[in-house]
Amino acid sequence: MFEIPKLKHTDSGNFFLMAGPCAIEGEEIAMQIAQRLKKLTDDLQIPWIFKGSYRKANRSRLDSFTGIGDEKALRILQKISREFDVPTVTDIHETAEAAMAAEYVDVLQIPAFLCRQTDLLIAAAETGKVVNIKKGQFLSGQAMCFAVDKVRESGNEKVILTDRGNSFGYSDLVVDFRNLPEMQSTGAPVVMDVTHSLQQPNQSSGVTGGKPALIETIAKAAIAVGADGLFIETHPQPSIAKSDGANMLPLDQLEVLLKKLIRIRQAVM
Repeated sequence: MFEIPKLKHTDSGNFFLMAGPCAIEGEEIAMQIAQRLKKLTDDLQIPWIFKGSYRKANRSRLDSFTGIGDEKALRILQKISREFDVPTVTDIHETAEAAMAAEYVDVLQIPAFLCRQTDLLIAAAETGKVVNIKKGQFLSGQAMCFAVDKVRESGNEKVILTDRGNSFGYSDLVVDFRNLPEMQSTGAPVVMDVTHSLQQPNQSSGVTGGKPALIETIAKAAIAVGADGLFIETHPQPSIAKSDGANMLPLDQLEVLLKKLIRIRQAVM
């Protein structure tokens, strides 16, 4: 795997972890989550990238939480990176955001709905940052080779692919684990987005639902299949999180889960 700045424990043999809150809700809560994740991943020797969206652009309702302000949230991500010496990842939505976000974070994430947007992929690639592309809910793993090619042909070899399930009817997702080895055939490291793959979108309330009780099931299966990394959104109190609380893992449950996953990783290596 290519080098990611500040990524620790890369010789441990463990999967790597993208983890943090769905959105940057404020400095205090973001720092609290980062502090806990830093200690946990250091103790378990897990390479960790802090995840937090500086803005939520894809919302069902106009009154849904979208963020605390772009620059304010990006500066919090930058502070977390500096204070905890950890790489950070955030998603971008339009071409102009690529260069802006690249000033603050180490990995630019392309949302699943936007994974075919050529101009957005090129803009992300041209920053020279690592580009994490989420597989569209409407695509097969094989089809993601074209997204990878767009980044590489723009002069950037640092690509990660992330699966987050496929649409199953109007209000559910299903994970096809064949997608993981199919995406690995591109040569890119492949991540399973455990929490988003358990979303239940398009609810009549306009608020996305979820099945967090199955987080352990999806995570175990992904490691057993050979995923290079996991993406897990976590929060001390998901019930009051301002975005995607319905499918997030309570922060105090993460340690037990990671210990189980490490054992599975050791068994299948």
